[in-house]
Amino acid sequence: MVAEPLTEPLADAASLDDDPIFALHRGGKMAVTLTAPLVDRDDLSMAYTPGVAQVCRAIAADPELYDSYTWATRAVAVVTDGTAVLGLGDIGPKAAMPVMEGKAVLFKRFGGVDAVPLCLGTSDPDEIVAAVKAVAPSFGGINLEDISAPRCFDIEERLTAELDIPVFHDDQHGTAIVVLAALRGASRLTSRPLESLRIVVSGAGAAGIAVARILLSAGARDIVVTDSKGILSTDRTDMNPVKAALAEDTNPNGLTGLLADALVGADVFLGLSGGIVPETDVARMASGAFIFAMANPDPEIPPTVAARYASVVATGRSDYPNQINNVLAFPGVFRGALACRACRITAGMKLAAADALANLVADDLRPDYIIPSVFDDRVAPAVAAAVARAARSEGVARS
Repeated sequence: MVAEPLTEPLADAASLDDDPIFALHRGGKMAVTLTAPLVDRDDLSMAYTPGVAQVCRAIAADPELYDSYTWATRAVAVVTDGTAVLGLGDIGPKAAMPVMEGKAVLFKRFGGVDAVPLCLGTSDPDEIVAAVKAVAPSFGGINLEDISAPRCFDIEERLTAELDIPVFHDDQHGTAIVVLAALRGASRLTSRPLESLRIVVSGAGAAGIAVARILLSAGARDIVVTDSKGILSTDRTDMNPVKAALAEDTNPNGLTGLLADALVGADVFLGLSGGIVPETDVARMASGAFIFAMANPDPEIPPTVAARYASVVATGRSDYPNQINNVLAFPGVFRGALACRACRITAGMKLAAADALANLVADDLRPDYIIPSVFDDRVAPAVAAAVARAARSEGVARS
């Protein structure tokens, strides 16, 4: 559900600061810090002029030195146009900044990766691509964020083709990696192979399409995807090209109808759309189903209802077990990609990240523990190592 736009001015800043959330955000959530001393004239002469000129001349003569003597190849740009922010919708670049700052601090806290939020004052795909290409020399990777579908697919595809650094749309691929990892955990726990599951993906936006794609890559055979008008099928003529292509690769039994029809006998529900699924429809799923209701803050199926029918329940919320949270993926993915100087992020690197996450809990699986906690210190190093190994094996690493 998209939030209603504000029609009245907010209270003054002083009264807003009475709210601890606003107080925490005052002045932003991040700052630049130094990695070299700057306390006297000698420090200044080396960090800046005249000493810095020696480094500049050396890089001009040998551009390969850029990687070692600047932070650029170890920093990520977090880029948005503010058109699809959380569940708030198209709120614009300024209102998106608190989220992008938050993403940057998550990069640092969970992956040790420096990140800079860039909120662009345009929603034109050509202008976004041009802007990102123009700033790309300052960064080692680009994390696209909260850009509405289907524009996000074209933007990511074009940037991936035109840049020689990793480009990663987290709303798509971060979600997909964590969902696959959690589904592997639930499958192992119940001894039900991924290939045997009939999976329903509710939502055909950026996340839903990416989840369906990674599950196909991982070996899932029976996936049905639904949007607001019903099941994606080759019979429909009202779909954009991205949905039409996905319809060709999913729904092997040719189902038609609505989400309720797709859920009959389904083994897995993956909610990536919002809205509420009636309990009568949930009850039509197969016995012992997996329900991942990931809409935030209100899951498509309330956990109390899901628990009546499912053997494993996951949500996007931190106050329930099995939180499907992208922070389990993107810090480690970029940490690994930057460490090996990957030129792009491949499907194999994403699968490796999901497997690394799933393996962390493989020996301790329980219905309420199919995915690691976001505060598990093993997560980012394990994901990073797996991503770097995959990058090297696929020939996209430069070190």
